[in-house]
Amino acid sequence: MFRRTFWFTSGVAAGVWATTKVNRKLKQLTPESLAATAANKAVDTGRQLRDRAVGFALDVRDGMARREAELEDALGIREEPRLPAPRRYTAIENHNGTKTYVIDSATPPLPPNETNQTNPTDPHPGDSHNRNEDH
Repeated sequence: MFRRTFWFTSGVAAGVWATTKVNRKLKQLTPESLAATAANKAVDTGRQLRDRAVGFALDVRDGMARREAELEDALGIREEPRLPAPRRYTAIENHNGTKTYVIDSATPPLPPNETNQTNPTDPHPGDSHNRNEDH
């Protein structure tokens, strides 16, 4: 009797195990699961490709810097380039409320007129861009 019970229990366990294994495999083969797997692989491949491209770009940049240093040493041009000082626009408010713009503090202020009362970098001075204004 124990022998029959043992084999019966072993058969039930094997059937449950096989059924579970088959159901898992069927779920893996559904179109949604296959699409998700393909998308995950594509994302992983894209990340690997991006990492390789970034690594290549960094290697090229290092090589360029090394070669540039070699050429500078060979030609004897090792000084740092000097850039011109940036232009500064300073707004000075007059006693009547108009603004005058000065280019660098060493130059005299521009006379107040319609063109320098607005931002000097504005391509259309005098044009209002405020849509809430009455026209």
